[in-house]
Amino acid sequence: MRIPRIFTAQPLITGSSIQLEEGAARHLSSALRMSVGQNIILFDGRGGEYSAALTEVKKGKVWVAVNEFSDQDLESPLKIQLAIGISRGERMDWIVQKATELGATEITPLFTERCEVKLSGERLEKKTRHWQQIAISACEQCQRNIVPVINSVATIDQYLADPVIGLKLVLHHRTENRLAEMTNSNNNIALLVGPEGGLSDREIETAIKHNFAALALGPRVLRTETAPLAAISIIQSIWGDMG
Repeated sequence: MRIPRIFTAQPLITGSSIQLEEGAARHLSSALRMSVGQNIILFDGRGGEYSAALTEVKKGKVWVAVNEFSDQDLESPLKIQLAIGISRGERMDWIVQKATELGATEITPLFTERCEVKLSGERLEKKTRHWQQIAISACEQCQRNIVPVINSVATIDQYLADPVIGLKLVLHHRTENRLAEMTNSNNNIALLVGPEGGLSDREIETAIKHNFAALALGPRVLRTETAPLAAISIIQSIWGDMG
């Protein structure tokens, strides 16, 4: 069995002993049925990872000894910020998971004109925490040690009013601009994508006024869960660490 990788919000120090959070403990003790003496890998999102061993397993609670540190770094040289209209059902979960695997460093869920998802208050906060946990789980699987930040949900106008540094791209299938034709010397890349039905003409025009370059990925219209992942993959292939 592959050694499980577990995220913890607790700062990790070689030689220390910690009790894992409830979700991680339940996964190790109940789902994986691990026992005292078995090894895991821990990371706290601050970079690098630690070997660790289970020292006590009791009633769904798990304690581990934190051992050697490894400075393994699988992060892309690019800092990709994805801002995307919230989509229905499990599509947003899929986007967060796969964007994390592809190397996105920051994800901002957006309320846009064509967004059909209605969330507010406690339900909105719960959903944001849910997306953050999906990003954490994706990092555990893909061996990233830096967890992408899931920002608070914003309207697209709020997002555009906040200055973004770097190359700024907005997906727009009616433009002729292609990534392969663009030049870029900036490691910071902001990618703006609409929900089902895309961004409205007004939203695209506003983005362009805020120095976003309109970008098409090809002749076909892609679904909202396909477009950002295709774009990030191409960006990583041209300027990042995939190819």
